[in-house]
Amino acid sequence: MEREMEILVAFDHKVTFVVGGNNETHWLALLAFKAKIIDDPLLVMSSWNDSIHFCQLRGVTCGRRHHRVVVLDLSSLKLVGFISPHVGDNQIQGHLPSDIGITLPNIETFHIYINQFTGPIPISIYNASNLKTLELSKNKLSGRVPSLEKLYRVSVFVLANNKLGNGGANDLSFLCSLTNSTYRTHLQISHNNFGGELPKCIANFSTTLTLLSLENNKISGNIPNGIGNLINLENLDTWKNKLLGNIPFEIGKLRKLQNLALSKNNFFGNIPSSLGNLTLLISLYLEANNLQGSIPLSLGKCQNMIVLNLANNSLSGTISYQVFSLLFSLIFLDLPANKFTGVIPLEIGNFINLQELKITENMLFGAIPTSIGSCVKLEILAMRSNFFQRAIPSSLESLRGLEVPTNEAFKNTSATVIKGNGKLCGGMPNFHLPICKYNKSKKWKLTPSLKLIISILSGLLRVTLVIFGSVYRGILDQDSRKVAIKVLNLLHHGASKSFIAECEALQNIKHRNLVKVLTACSGVDYQDHDFKALVYEFMTNSNLDGWLHPISRRNEVPKEKMNLNLLQQLNIAIDVAHALEYLHHHCHSPIVHCDLKPSNVLLDDKMMGHVGDFGLARFLWEATQEFFTNQSSSIGLRGTIGYAPPEYGMRNEVSVYGDVYSYGILLLEMFTRRRPTNNIFKDNLNLHDFVTGDLLEQVSNIVDPIILWESEDMETRRNDTHIQNRIGSPKILECLILIFGIGVSCSMESPRERMNISDVVAQLHLIREKLLRTRICRERLQLIGKLLMTQYLLL
Repeated sequence: MEREMEILVAFDHKVTFVVGGNNETHWLALLAFKAKIIDDPLLVMSSWNDSIHFCQLRGVTCGRRHHRVVVLDLSSLKLVGFISPHVGDNQIQGHLPSDIGITLPNIETFHIYINQFTGPIPISIYNASNLKTLELSKNKLSGRVPSLEKLYRVSVFVLANNKLGNGGANDLSFLCSLTNSTYRTHLQISHNNFGGELPKCIANFSTTLTLLSLENNKISGNIPNGIGNLINLENLDTWKNKLLGNIPFEIGKLRKLQNLALSKNNFFGNIPSSLGNLTLLISLYLEANNLQGSIPLSLGKCQNMIVLNLANNSLSGTISYQVFSLLFSLIFLDLPANKFTGVIPLEIGNFINLQELKITENMLFGAIPTSIGSCVKLEILAMRSNFFQRAIPSSLESLRGLEVPTNEAFKNTSATVIKGNGKLCGGMPNFHLPICKYNKSKKWKLTPSLKLIISILSGLLRVTLVIFGSVYRGILDQDSRKVAIKVLNLLHHGASKSFIAECEALQNIKHRNLVKVLTACSGVDYQDHDFKALVYEFMTNSNLDGWLHPISRRNEVPKEKMNLNLLQQLNIAIDVAHALEYLHHHCHSPIVHCDLKPSNVLLDDKMMGHVGDFGLARFLWEATQEFFTNQSSSIGLRGTIGYAPPEYGMRNEVSVYGDVYSYGILLLEMFTRRRPTNNIFKDNLNLHDFVTGDLLEQVSNIVDPIILWESEDMETRRNDTHIQNRIGSPKILECLILIFGIGVSCSMESPRERMNISDVVAQLHLIREKLLRTRICRERLQLIGKLLMTQYLLL
């Protein structure tokens, strides 16, 4: 069975590759091994020839006394092929040989990590009484682990990243058979399927044990008494299991412990004060349990600590200065989703190495200490959902390293550091955006960046009007970047709520088909009037509405050049569908846009579609539900007439299927070039019914005339008055019918009958593939025709 090999097989001087082994049989065994290799990217096997003694071959180690092979080390060489039957006495075809412990009784190192071995660990392995290292990690081994009582010499025992165990009560019984060893240093069984309780015999492991790794299994019950016997333990990891009860006080006896990870279990009670005895501790992970009480003052003794993660518990009390005045070495401090009260101690400024501070969703109050500005290495600062008040300290402006977290590890971390602190600077939405300052006259003034944005507004071309304000086009002086500036008319009812909704929607989402917000401004202008604005990246090709219904304006694309061909329109439709799929199914909480229409689809210089304007957006906090109560708008009608689903007009709940309806109408509008508010739609006729009526009879009655004329050979078709010929091939006609079918299905009156946006994405991709194949075939036929005509003329 072919596979990539990562093998380290070791023998003592009494073991040969075949029975009765001598130098000749060793060489023959090596040649047999070489013959089974079918891919040798590093050309290791090419050096295996009889020009030199086999003991000098790469990967081969011989004993000094008899010059026989004792180690064959071919790890990390990316060899592909079979394992020769001359190694041991079996040919390995995916499973480890069942008699490996019999044929290789004196093996000392068995090292086969990073392979695709399947099946159980052979029972015969217990016969290899000289085994010192057993490394089987990163394979696909499964089943029960056999008794290993004869392996009393094993010091390194690693079974990590397999499929061992069945989640049963007796999965870990093999551990008791390992307590005989007096050499044990590493015991690692993480990332498997082991279940049941930890056996009490774990307290009998050798005092030489330095690593005990049990993470990511299904282990339940308490940590057994006697864990404190493992006095040389340096790493203890039980992350992501089902352990419960109190954290044993006797863990404090493990004075050599450097890393303690008990996260994502069901531990309850207090954090034991004995952890303060672990003065060598570097990292302490206790997040996602049910711990209560306060942070013990004794933790201040752990002055080597770099990581302290207590997130998602029920811890209370204050963030004591006695603790944080001593932990100068901290780099990561994570305390969110607890019940901490009081103020942030000034000593937080002593953390000159701090890179991450997360204290969201607590009950902290008072002023944000100016000393945080001394944490010059800070990259993540999350303080939302507390009760902070007074001015945002100007010292925060010096923290230039702050960035919005984007990777999976910080998926739930809001980039807003002050959101949810209503009495702090008037509820500013995002620290990473320009903030306001508090001066001696006790009036809120603007930061220089906010002043700059206001001063470029004067004399700028107003691009468009929006429901709550105006959008301008400008250039930022810092990098000469073109931007679109949306300035809200705060006299309009609901404008402030629209601003907050848009900030909340945009701060945690990132997708190539969503308009990117660069910054935001909230404060007062020079007349002390409230001022709110959003600054977006500028889209060179304006919005989709301008292309579908062009009106010649000064400094805009000329009307005659604003025609989208069939493929361009389909690409834009797919871009918008991708954006909705992301909002509905791939955000931490589903987001309903609530105002999808062509004017809110922006086009960049490559004609890629980007969905923008989230002023009416809604979060659906229960992602498993499709329809939600208590989600009706406080601003008024959700969406725009013609695009808003009929249920919104009856004050029904906001749902993702409301966006699907709007998308269906947008799709029909794109390919008919008729607005849903067109004058022809009266007497209960609407765009949906207009398309449905003629879809199967004559698609030419509903399709956009410009699409009918669109073709590579436009000049030829201009003289053709037959509609069917102008449509092109039957394949193109079929694609148009399918597109209209999707638009009709999305815009059904009943939400339950509408398509899921993920299905829309899949169907549109299939249509585009069919369309591209049609174009390619047509282009090839045209090319062949031209070649034939050229040959004819030459004749």
